[in-house]
Amino acid sequence: MKKYIIAMDTSGDIQQEVVDKYDLKFIPMQYSLGEEMRTSYGLEDADILKKFYDGQRNGDLTRTSQITPFMYEEYFEPYLKEGYSVLYLALSSGLSSTYNSACLAQESLKEKYPDLDVFPIDSLGATGGMGVLIERALVNREKGLSIEENRDDILKVIPNIRHWFMVQDLNYLKRGGRVSSATAFVGTMLNIKPILKIDEVGKLTTINKMHGNKKAINCLFEYFKNNYDPNLGNIVYISDADCRDLADMLAEQVRAAFPDVIVRQTTLCPIIGAHTGPGMVAICCLSK
Repeated sequence: MKKYIIAMDTSGDIQQEVVDKYDLKFIPMQYSLGEEMRTSYGLEDADILKKFYDGQRNGDLTRTSQITPFMYEEYFEPYLKEGYSVLYLALSSGLSSTYNSACLAQESLKEKYPDLDVFPIDSLGATGGMGVLIERALVNREKGLSIEENRDDILKVIPNIRHWFMVQDLNYLKRGGRVSSATAFVGTMLNIKPILKIDEVGKLTTINKMHGNKKAINCLFEYFKNNYDPNLGNIVYISDADCRDLADMLAEQVRAAFPDVIVRQTTLCPIIGAHTGPGMVAICCLSK
């Protein structure tokens, strides 16, 4: 059986203990930290994350940059030279061009290494949804699944991944073209917290609007409670953009209702946080 590494880009959220246990690899991505463009090579330190979200609160305009096909080739080739194939989970093609770039790199590398494989997978998701999927892939490899079997299993469950999240500041979504300027202005004035999801084609869509944080957190819990399927997997990711009190509130509700759930709490990665702003809370799981 071919030996292989498992990688995801740094738009996904996962706990460090899982990274260390299963030797997960990361594809670097760039984001701005104040005036500086910073490269994220994996999970960022807590002080960097705090500085990033405080910077947003103080008016920093945050941005990210795409991974090019050449950058993918540069990252994957050393593993191929050592005889490893690559299973890679990419940020949703509905949110970024990273998956398409990885596919172009795959074609180029196949000519040089015909006996090895690079399998990019379009997660159709981000943040903790990628965490749920990549944990499954890591456990699959531990169980002895081949790279082809592992790829097929992940592709099978991707339609069952759900991402529900709330945001505090509609202006970040406005900058990304997700809401109009008028909607952002009125929503901010009325303390409206939009509830969004990543849909079946990997794009953002608004599904509800709540007044205030407590109602928004309760709304996220209701979506989770009504859709969570423990038969598919009991790992749930709750990610927050430097608002752990709100994430803890949601985690407590989840644990009280479903004692067998394994809740992974993480701070939202800057790659996604650059486009959602501070105060965002997301819950991701395998669903009906």
